[in-house]
Amino acid sequence: MRDYLDSQSRWLQVERLPGYAPDLNPVEPLWGNIKGRELANRCAEGLGDAAAALRRGMARVRRTPSLARGFLRHAGLSF
Repeated sequence: MRDYLDSQSRWLQVERLPGYAPDLNPVEPLWGNIKGRELANRCAEGLGDAAAALRRGMARVRRTPSLARGFLRHAGLSF
């Protein structure tokens, strides 16, 4: 790959991206919370069933503002 990239250097500029840091992304604890509750041990009958469970989880989080704020605080953000 390095040889190929070097051969394309007249038009291609390679930029290094930072590593993924899930602890800095407030969506990760939200997703983990919903996977641990509404989606835990679920054998969905179809995509609609899984989507409905996800919507229920999102609604639960919306009804608990302290939970949503906790996800932001975990990522070093504030609201």
